[in-house]
Amino acid sequence: MEELVIGIDLCDTYTKINCFEEEKSWTVPTVICKKKQEDKWYVGKEAYGLVLTGTGIIVDKLLSLVMKDGTATIEGVKYTAGELLEKFLREVLKLPAEEYGTDRIAQLAISLAKVDGRIMDVLLRCADGLNLSRQRLHVASHTESFVYYAMSQKKEVWATQVGLFDLSDEGLFYYEMKVQRGLKKMVVQAEGREMEESFNLDILDNPSGAKMADRILTSCGERLLQKKLFSAVFLTGKGFDKLDWAENFRKFLCSKRKVYGESDLFARGAAYHAADYQRPRTAYPFACICEGRLKATVSMAVKQKEREIQLVMASAGDSWYEARTSVELIADGQDYVDLSITPLDVKKKRTVRIPLEGFPERPARTTRLGVTVGFLDENTMAVAIQDKGFGELFPATGATVRQEVQI
Repeated sequence: MEELVIGIDLCDTYTKINCFEEEKSWTVPTVICKKKQEDKWYVGKEAYGLVLTGTGIIVDKLLSLVMKDGTATIEGVKYTAGELLEKFLREVLKLPAEEYGTDRIAQLAISLAKVDGRIMDVLLRCADGLNLSRQRLHVASHTESFVYYAMSQKKEVWATQVGLFDLSDEGLFYYEMKVQRGLKKMVVQAEGREMEESFNLDILDNPSGAKMADRILTSCGERLLQKKLFSAVFLTGKGFDKLDWAENFRKFLCSKRKVYGESDLFARGAAYHAADYQRPRTAYPFACICEGRLKATVSMAVKQKEREIQLVMASAGDSWYEARTSVELIADGQDYVDLSITPLDVKKKRTVRIPLEGFPERPARTTRLGVTVGFLDENTMAVAIQDKGFGELFPATGATVRQEVQI
């Protein structure tokens, strides 16, 4: 194997690594440990082993540390959360490298319970530290990884609605996706949420706690699944490694439904996603509308060879952190720029007008505009419009308008 295609499910308590070609997986706790008096770092069982012998110093909950912009001081040296996460990923990636005899990565996709701009920035810096091109690193939410996993199965699995229960030390989560046909382009819509009824997995260690957990899950299942037609329901997470404690939930789920267990679902979904970047043509010709993806198309009406067209700046289903477009236009007597925002329900289409305040007055078609559209998150668009002038006759003034727009 010359280069690796890897999917990682990165959570606060555990991390799962999946190699696409062989579908081999590893699970390690999300902790990093430094051996005392040595510049050596360890993860997983080795890390806990050093702590038990008193020869190592451990840091856990690395994602929470990143979100808090925290630090950890080890043997008098202060490390940022980003530095610790980079060291953790470096050690984790040694697992597939040693297995297959290569540390070259073709594509790496990381799945997170929630995609946050701060973690995104840190992960991109981690890629730099790992000598991995940023173009080879991709980040997706658990919801999106679920979509890629489900849509990689046989058609009968995702023919109607698909449900997913995720029970782990992180909590109890439920996800649901549905394929919409009959549009110009097939659309897959998915959403996920943490259930209020979440419980600690420790209660499964005693019979009374297990019975209570079974009642909680059965109640959730009845509320979420009844009166809906599902082509499949998936179970993932440490809590579902065994199902002998969830007799009533199991009976309810398996009544007239196909139920599948997949402990590495998010990591495998991320690996499917990563592999698609290797192909000259996508194997997933649909628009994915879910967390981490845009839910509307942003376009501008422009004239090209005297014919009006819609210039698409970002499409529904694009990843918000990868969606960034810059164009140059000639203003035809307008002192504003109009952007059309079109969600899947075209009846809710609207126009956002951005006045060119502070721009110089010039004759028609003598102002060149630089328009850049990017996104701060899946719901917030950032627009920058700059005066580019018009040759030597009308030099650029540097006038710029910036505006944030909720989409």
